[in-house]
Amino acid sequence: MMSMQTDIKAAVIGVGHLGRHHARVYTEMPGVALVGVVDSNPRQGKKVARKCKTDYYETIDPILDQINVASVVVPTPAHFAVAEKLLERGINLLIEKPMTATLEEAEKLVRLKTESGVVLQVGHIERFNPAIMAMKGVVYNPMFVEVHRLCPYNPRGTDVGVVLDLMIHDIDIVLNLVPSKVSEIRAVGINVVSKNDDIANARIEFENGCVANIAASKVGNKEMRKIRIFQENVYISLDYQNQAGIIYSKEGNKIHRRKIPLKREEPLKLEIASFLDCVRKKRDPVVSAEHGKQALEIAMEIVNQIREKKKLMIARGIIKQ
Repeated sequence: MMSMQTDIKAAVIGVGHLGRHHARVYTEMPGVALVGVVDSNPRQGKKVARKCKTDYYETIDPILDQINVASVVVPTPAHFAVAEKLLERGINLLIEKPMTATLEEAEKLVRLKTESGVVLQVGHIERFNPAIMAMKGVVYNPMFVEVHRLCPYNPRGTDVGVVLDLMIHDIDIVLNLVPSKVSEIRAVGINVVSKNDDIANARIEFENGCVANIAASKVGNKEMRKIRIFQENVYISLDYQNQAGIIYSKEGNKIHRRKIPLKREEPLKLEIASFLDCVRKKRDPVVSAEHGKQALEIAMEIVNQIREKKKLMIARGIIKQ
């Protein structure tokens, strides 16, 4: 049995904008050896490898027998092919969101994970935001949830629509907070600067009567990531970005306001630490493959509704193709 000094042998597949941070965090974790980084871009891969004092590989094949853990941070269309190969070799995975490009692919990964008995965690990083983690034991029966996630225009991310790029974070959070099944979804969205949806709004209704209204935009003039949660006699306001929160509670005829005590921490570091703990203890992750599939299912329904409404508007001559 390997000692705790080297019990985790990791690799990061895809070290672009986000993957390079995965690589950095692995080098900061006790008991972890970053065996290598993999990227189809040699220049970027070698740059990250040098910074992390590890080896660079253009493909994953040379290191399949050297690792027991991997982060999959390649573009979404490539998630399934990479994850499938790693799962078939019994390698524990942290796969970035959205889990896969299609629901069929997500279902196959869930099956592979079950057959192989490894840990498969999906990278819904907001679950590890201290503001959200502080809600455990505070949010018990939300009846209305409102979320706003806005970011300034960035041409780097226009190949993916706002629903699968940004809104899916909040879909996962809402599904985790509300103890009920979804009963109805109504969504609208438009493309402003790209071929995909740049602005979207979704209203999600649950069987227990809870309603969640989620708005996301990739063409805002500032960055905003906020969620408001309403339940009986309680209103909770959380700021993901600034890791801050306030609880308003009704006691008698008075409204009491108190700040939620939070320790500012890097969500990615908390996410990877949790993943590694699950690998070591052979337990289910906080954000399981099933959770990732569920969030993707809701996100795809929202995307489909937006596409169908756009087709209808084109057919009616309201907008151009």
